Amino acid sequence: MFDLKIINSVLDQLHDERGIPKEKIIEAIEAALSTAYNKEYGKRGRIVRAKFDINTGKADFFQVKIVVDESRAIFDRDGEVGVQEESSEDERVLFNAERHILLEDARKIKRDAQVDEEIVFPLEPKNDFGRIASQTAKQVIMQKIREAEKVSVLSEYGEREGEIITGTVQRIERGNVFVDVGRATGILPYEEQIPGERFSQGERLRAYLYRVEESPRGIFLRLSRSHPKFLEKLFEQESPEIANGVVEIKAVAREAGFRSKIAAHSKDEHVDPVGSLVGQRGVRVSTVMSELGGEKIDIIEWSAEPKRFIEDALSPAKVLEVEIDEENREAKVEVTEDQQSLAIGKGGQNVRLAAKLTGWKIDIQGIKGENLAEADPEKETVSLSESEKNNAKEENQGSEVKNGGPEISNEEVSEDKTSETDTPTLGTEEKK
Repeated sequence: MFDLKIINSVLDQLHDERGIPKEKIIEAIEAALSTAYNKEYGKRGRIVRAKFDINTGKADFFQVKIVVDESRAIFDRDGEVGVQEESSEDERVLFNAERHILLEDARKIKRDAQVDEEIVFPLEPKNDFGRIASQTAKQVIMQKIREAEKVSVLSEYGEREGEIITGTVQRIERGNVFVDVGRATGILPYEEQIPGERFSQGERLRAYLYRVEESPRGIFLRLSRSHPKFLEKLFEQESPEIANGVVEIKAVAREAGFRSKIAAHSKDEHVDPVGSLVGQRGVRVSTVMSELGGEKIDIIEWSAEPKRFIEDALSPAKVLEVEIDEENREAKVEVTEDQQSLAIGKGGQNVRLAAKLTGWKIDIQGIKGENLAEADPEKETVSLSESEKNNAKEENQGSEVKNGGPEISNEEVSEDKTSETDTPTLGTEEKK
């Protein structure tokens, strides 16, 4: 009946190419055989199961009956199948002799039979099936294989959720980039892309897998290049200290395509956390910046002391004093006049990222006590004073932004490691 050589070849091929276990394929064959048998020779309501022996190619068929009593089934008075007149709340089923067997009859076959137990009866083997039954069997096998493949893909990529995956751009529709990652398709939505990025068909890209979705059309992987975790995972790939767990990234604040701040902590006092991320002559941070299209990255050392953490988070600005209100998690930071623009940043970007990084509400004040800017980490907004708004307008008029973000070359990383305005944290590499 069956060509075992072809069947085994198909089993091996599906296992190797699609990752479907052989047991699942045999289950699909058995389900198809039982469906075909029931279609060709079965009666209404009958439960048929098949057992396929992969070694001999023999298929055995069985009828299954469920043991019931009056608490599980409703018996029609005339002995015919009729409309159930009981309350809709009644969970009992209408008795069908083809799929049910009474408890007293079941105990004649098996002494210790219980309600809801299955009693199996052998059926006459059949090898010939009609065209309709064969088509039905084919559809069942295809459906079962698709379901098994879907489970396999979900299992594979579900384990990789939260990691960086690499794929090839398949197509671009309405700003959304569809990425071929092998056995599934990844979707990089427009809002998860770095502003100013452009992709072309066939181009390879890396992205952060933040969710695996199952839909009637298949498995889709939700990707992101603007997620803060993408930045964290890039440094994990570049820095062995992070991969080994010696250095830990405690917090990330990111405005994709423009600027990011990272707070790192070392579990070993002999290892400099900032230097671990920067690398020799800035090679590690340069690699990450190149992947992100020149996004500016500030790396600071995390501190459990709020004052020091907030002061470092506002770098490259030099802070005079930090007053904290631990109950409300608010901090007042005093800076000199020449450090005000650095502390606040363009459009309040620096103080906004510092607030997101530390989780504290930061109020920038001048020497005379005037409020210059206020950043709330929850609202992710910055309130600027009138004078700072005017300064921001003047800066915008005198500068141009390319591709939706600042243009930063890798030379800025290597030429001046002690610069506090270009890459302020790279100077700490000298500590290593």
